[in-house]
Amino acid sequence: MRDERKTQTRRALLRANTHIPIFGQRFACERGYCLSSSRREFVKQVSVVAASVGLASAVDAQMLRRAASLSPSDAPYNPQDAAIRELCMLALDAAESAGAEYADVRFSRNRSQNVFTRERRVQSLNDSDTFGFGVRTLVGGSWGFAASSDVTKDEVARVARLAVAQARANRTAQLRPVVLTPATPTPNGEWRSPARIDPFSVPVEDKVALLLAANEAALKVAGARFVTSSMFFLREEKSFANSDGTFTAQTIFRTLPGMSITAVSSDFSDFQSLQSTDIAPMGLGFEHVVDSKLAENAPRWADLAVQKLSARPVEVGRYDLVLHPTHLGLTLHESIAHPTELDRAYGYEANYAGTSFVAPPEKVLGTLRYGPDFMNVVGDRSQSGALSTVGWDDEGVKPEDFHIIRNGIVVDYQTTREQAQWLEWWYTRQGLPTRSHGCSYAQSWADVQFQRMPNVSLQPGERDLSWDDLIAATDRGIAIVGDGSFSIDQQRYNAQFGGQLFYEIRGGKIAGMLKDVAYQMRTPEFWNAMDMIGGKSGYWLWGAFGDGKGQPAQANSISHGCPPTRHRQINVINTGRKA
Repeated sequence: MRDERKTQTRRALLRANTHIPIFGQRFACERGYCLSSSRREFVKQVSVVAASVGLASAVDAQMLRRAASLSPSDAPYNPQDAAIRELCMLALDAAESAGAEYADVRFSRNRSQNVFTRERRVQSLNDSDTFGFGVRTLVGGSWGFAASSDVTKDEVARVARLAVAQARANRTAQLRPVVLTPATPTPNGEWRSPARIDPFSVPVEDKVALLLAANEAALKVAGARFVTSSMFFLREEKSFANSDGTFTAQTIFRTLPGMSITAVSSDFSDFQSLQSTDIAPMGLGFEHVVDSKLAENAPRWADLAVQKLSARPVEVGRYDLVLHPTHLGLTLHESIAHPTELDRAYGYEANYAGTSFVAPPEKVLGTLRYGPDFMNVVGDRSQSGALSTVGWDDEGVKPEDFHIIRNGIVVDYQTTREQAQWLEWWYTRQGLPTRSHGCSYAQSWADVQFQRMPNVSLQPGERDLSWDDLIAATDRGIAIVGDGSFSIDQQRYNAQFGGQLFYEIRGGKIAGMLKDVAYQMRTPEFWNAMDMIGGKSGYWLWGAFGDGKGQPAQANSISHGCPPTRHRQINVINTGRKA
C-alpha cells in the first residue's frame, strides 16, 4: 500500500507540473514526494496575494492546490558527512579489488525548483529532488561507469564492480588507451557558492507574490498585453572521492529570475517582445532575485517593448556594430567557447554544437589569429557568482585560470585530465606543465562526467572605455542590446545573430530605435574587425543554464564575461523583409 501511494503521488506531481527541459527526465522525483502539511495555508496565502492586486478570480486555484500538496522531501544532506565518506571509500576499495587502475565516485543530491507565471495566473510549479551516486573506473585504458539511487553498502560495492566490468567490455572498442594527467590530490576539500540566502528556504508563496506583482507592474504600461515571469533555482550538493587520495564536498547554487513582455499595436498589426536579458542567471542564492528588482524594472521593460512597435525597420547594409555585454555574451559562447573545446577540435564530439574550425590543434596553436592584439580570452572557474565557478571539477581537479586566446592568437583549449595529455607536445614546447584545466562536469550522479565548458570570458581593455564612449566614437552604426535568436554552422565559422534592442547611431549619438536587425559573420573576420573594447567598469557576466552536449545529452551552466565592443563594417540584414 505504501509503494502504491508513492506511485500515485509521483503520477499526481507529473500531472501537476511541467518539467522544464534543462535537466530532462532525470529530475523526475527519484526520492519520492511527501504531502505538505501547509497546503491549505499556501493556497490561502497565494489567494490573499492575488486579491491584494485584484487578481483573485484569475488565479488557477486547482493548479496551486496540486502544486502545493506535493513537494520533495527536504531532509538535510551534508556532503561532508562521515557516512558518505565511508561509502566513497567502500566504492573505491571495491573497484580496485575488482581490478580498476583508477576509480572515482560522486554522491550528489540535486534539488531544483521552477515557478512560472503568466499575467495574473500561476502556470506551473515544479519542485524536484534526486539523490544517488555514480562510479567511474579505468581498466586497461578504457572507461567504465555505473550509477544507482539505492544508497546502501551492498549496492555501492555492486555498482563499483559493475563499472569495472563495463570498462573491461569497453576495451574491445578502444582506439587508444586513456592516460590521465597527474593531478594534486585534495584529501579534505570543501567549497560553497557565495549564496547568502538558500532559495529553498524562501516560501513558495513569497516567490509567487513577487512574480505576480512584477507582472501587474508591466501590464499597467499601455500597450503591454502579455507577460510571463519565472524563477529557477538549483542546489547541488555533492561529494567526490578518487583513488588518487582526493575527497571534496561542494554545495553549488544557481538562480535565474526573468520576465518576457509582449506589446501589441492598437490595430493588432504588429507585436514586439522583450526579455529581461539584463538579468543573467548567476551562481548565487535568492538574494539575486531580490537584487534583480523585477517589479521595479518591469515598467521599464514594458515601455521598451512598446517602443519597439514604432521602431524603424533597418536598411540592409554594412554598419559599425557597438555590442553591449548583454548581447555579446551569446556571440562569445557560440563563436569562441564552443570551438575551443578540445574534443570538438579533434572531432570526438559533434553533438549540439558540431565540431570546430579551430583545428587541428597541431596547425592552429600559436598561429591562428582570432582577433586583434588587444583581444584576450580566459577560461576560469573562479569568478565569484559565475555559473561554472566551483572549488573542484568532477575529476577532483582544482581549476586554474588559463588563456585560450592571448594577444589575438589561439594558445590553448579547454581540457580534462584525459585530454591534457593530447596537448603535451604543445605545453612542453611552451615550457608549461601538462595539467588539466579542470573542465570536467556531469549534470547529476546518474551521468558520467566529461569535458564541459568553464566560464570563458573576453577580458576588458587597458583603457576604461564605456558603452557611451564607444557610441560617441561611431559615426554610422547600430548599437545592439540583449541576445536574441541565432544560427551557426557545425564548425562555428559562419553565423547570424539577432538581439533584443537595436539603436541607430549617427554622428556619435543615438538617432532612434530600429527593428528586424540581424548581422552575419564569419568568426575570424568578425573578431578581427573589433577595433574598440570597453574597460573594467563595463565588464558584465552573461550566462546560460542549458548548454547541451553529449549523447545522451547533458546540460551545463556557464557564464561569459565581457565588456562592450565595436566591430567595423559588419553585414546587417532585415529579418522582417519578405522575400
